[in-house]
Amino acid sequence: QVQLVESGGGLVQAGGSLRLSCAASGRTFSNYAMGWFRQAPGKEREIVAAINWSAGNTYYADSVKGRFTISRDNAKNTVYLQMNSLKSEDTAVYYCAQAPYSYLRATPKAADFGSWGQGTQVTVSS
Repeated sequence: QVQLVESGGGLVQAGGSLRLSCAASGRTFSNYAMGWFRQAPGKEREIVAAINWSAGNTYYADSVKGRFTISRDNAKNTVYLQMNSLKSEDTAVYYCAQAPYSYLRATPKAADFGSWGQGTQVTVSS
């Protein structure tokens, strides 16, 4: 069974940057696609970014394109989310997730991912 542990969240001013990390254990990390999701109070969980097993294919929500970058280091069993030019609307709990397969669907959704971390809070002050 996979375990996912997020870190790197915190409080940052608008326009600032944060880098989230998600360390995976329990099964061969490089075999599976990974994703970052977020959920703000009173809103549904939404996808932020996703990456296939080799990092050759990535997906970004329109709201974060050009500001966020997802990457992975298969040697370290870790996926990252670099967040730049943060806005108050980026405030949410951010979750790391692992898909049960290596590829990405055209529009990844939460239902495509079977394993989840506990989340890390990101708060952007305006």
